[in-house]
Amino acid sequence: MGLRAVFILLLLIETLWAAKVKDLTSVVGVRDNQLIGYGLVVGLSGTGDGSASEFTRQAISSMLQSVNVKVNSNKVKSKNVAAVVVTAKLPAFSRHGDRLDIEISSIGDAKSIVGGTLVMTPLKAVDGEVYALAQGSIDKGFSAGGKNSKKSTVAKIFSGALVEREVAYDINAKSMIRLSLKKSDFATAAKIQKIINGTFGQGVANAIDPRTIELRRPSDMSMVEFLARVNETNIQHVGANKVVIDQETGTVVAGLNVAVDPVVVSHGDLTLKIIPTSTLPKSDDSNYQYGDETSISVNNNIVRMKEGEVTVANIARVLQKLGAKPADIIAVMQTIKRAGGITAELDLI
Repeated sequence: MGLRAVFILLLLIETLWAAKVKDLTSVVGVRDNQLIGYGLVVGLSGTGDGSASEFTRQAISSMLQSVNVKVNSNKVKSKNVAAVVVTAKLPAFSRHGDRLDIEISSIGDAKSIVGGTLVMTPLKAVDGEVYALAQGSIDKGFSAGGKNSKKSTVAKIFSGALVEREVAYDINAKSMIRLSLKKSDFATAAKIQKIINGTFGQGVANAIDPRTIELRRPSDMSMVEFLARVNETNIQHVGANKVVIDQETGTVVAGLNVAVDPVVVSHGDLTLKIIPTSTLPKSDDSNYQYGDETSISVNNNIVRMKEGEVTVANIARVLQKLGAKPADIIAVMQTIKRAGGITAELDLI
């Protein structure tokens, strides 16, 4: 499938906008925990692991022994069973009985795990303790191949695990806590410190580095109430300049004001020239004002833009209108960035 050209323009880039503190920070120590387990999917119609998967045979033998059925693993030959790894995220403050979504991935030579049933699988954290138990049927609609796929070695079961152990974190007993900025920035840290101190009193917030703000709970409120009010506090925030390119779909996400400096780029059969008109030969038109525009040339097809209009978004439009393929547009943007023609951060996904 060829790449599709999609250009999305974000109006918020390089403009001041109100952001809540909770959108820019997270509470240190309050986070998800990764869980993992090894299990078996049974009930497959001959699409499970072959006899060469020794670990599957051993797992079947161990499972049967747990229900008082003793069998030699070397005697086990069943293509109706597949060995899988089960993963999940345990959110902060999860409680006994909460349900978690799980992901299941085959680790043997099974052709498909769709239509099978995951038998009870303990899910452990990095400390080796069991925090959840996973079990459930794998419907074809939850497989990586979608509802019309009968074959897939990766699937999800929504609410497929039950929390059995809680992660202890008594936030209400704390008198001090730290916020961590999702992106280091001196100015943002200073703004958060200033607005929190202005709201709750001097000394409540202290930005100790461009990533961390230390908070001291006021004596007249609980930590939960304090954090709730802090998180809902608005600050004026400047969005970071960024160009995001999805290499698989050809999607380019850029701000309207992400400028492109004069540059000449050659990529395959495509040549892009971004040149101020003041440097071009004089025109016979005496009314033409040189220096007010920039000439955009793609393989000798010329488009002129006014000063301030030479942006990533507009260059992408021009390239698309003049017939450049999405893959070529992405390569050109990467080359311009490497040449220093784009100062904004370029993020490939």
